[in-house]
Amino acid sequence: MTLEILGISVLWLFLFGYVVVASIDFGAGFFNAYSLLTGKNHILTNVIKRYLSPVWEITNVFLVFFFVGIVGFFPKTAFYYGTVLLVPVSISLILLSIRGSYYAFESYGAKKGYHKGYALAYGLAGLLIPASLSVVFTISEGGFITMVDGQPNLDYGAMFASPLTWAIVVLSVMAVLYISAVFLTWYAQKANDVQAANLMRKYALLWATPLIVSAIGIIVELKRNTTEHYDRMLDFWWLFAISAILFVATVWLLWTKRNYGMAVGFMIAQFGFAFFAYGISHYPYLLYPYLTIYDSFTNKTMAIALVVAFIAGLFLLVPSLYLVLKLFLFNKDYVAGKKEEHV
Repeated sequence: MTLEILGISVLWLFLFGYVVVASIDFGAGFFNAYSLLTGKNHILTNVIKRYLSPVWEITNVFLVFFFVGIVGFFPKTAFYYGTVLLVPVSISLILLSIRGSYYAFESYGAKKGYHKGYALAYGLAGLLIPASLSVVFTISEGGFITMVDGQPNLDYGAMFASPLTWAIVVLSVMAVLYISAVFLTWYAQKANDVQAANLMRKYALLWATPLIVSAIGIIVELKRNTTEHYDRMLDFWWLFAISAILFVATVWLLWTKRNYGMAVGFMIAQFGFAFFAYGISHYPYLLYPYLTIYDSFTNKTMAIALVVAFIAGLFLLVPSLYLVLKLFLFNKDYVAGKKEEHV
């Protein structure tokens, strides 16, 4: 395995970790807000808050690793993406700030957990963040950036007029709601909260169909817009087929109320196969047709230093996540609400 492939593989793994963990976090915030607006907060709020309290501050660690790594391993990405992503990334940063601020107000303010304005801002920001970040995938497909006087220039009109953009945005939102609903169904069951588990199960089944329809929509739009990438995806059809089978298995487990823990495992595997199949089919481009992983890779010394730094980071991150999971998320007393909720 070359250093270029090792570098992009590590970064893609961190990005996938962020997609899963952040989706659960973002979706939980939305479902909390929705429960307050519909008068079902007595069913969901306690379970959701017990999940959010220990994890909301560590979710973005994966994203920080990815951004530091992508610029470190592939410095030219800063040149091509730095300017064109100024607007969407700035919007995402503002939304992240809103989420952090409003979570503090909602959780530690005078009206803990019952202020609809705080909860609504927190929940909507969670859906808009992945929507704003997802345009990166649209841009990477090519056709939206032109070089003007040697500088990359993004055609916002063409991008926002493209059905591919909105197909990706819709899929990002559907994925957030589906991933979060499936996980929280299992988490509520672990808390022995039958009402919350049944309600989240209904939400998971509700968002399953829009998820798969939006995924198919992206494939259709890729065929229209980027024939080369679409043809490469066909080469890895079996990975997408495995993802589809896992999706059906997840829905079946939820529908029959069998094993929610296995459903979560299948769901993560489903997105893993699809996510890595998409990434492999996009190889070797970081930005079609201007940038590949080979013509933008850093020097060997820097690459080795980054690999060592990332391994050291994993040695810190993995034990920290393990402790969070062990002490809070999978601690029977905490999940059942018998321990202090805020950490």
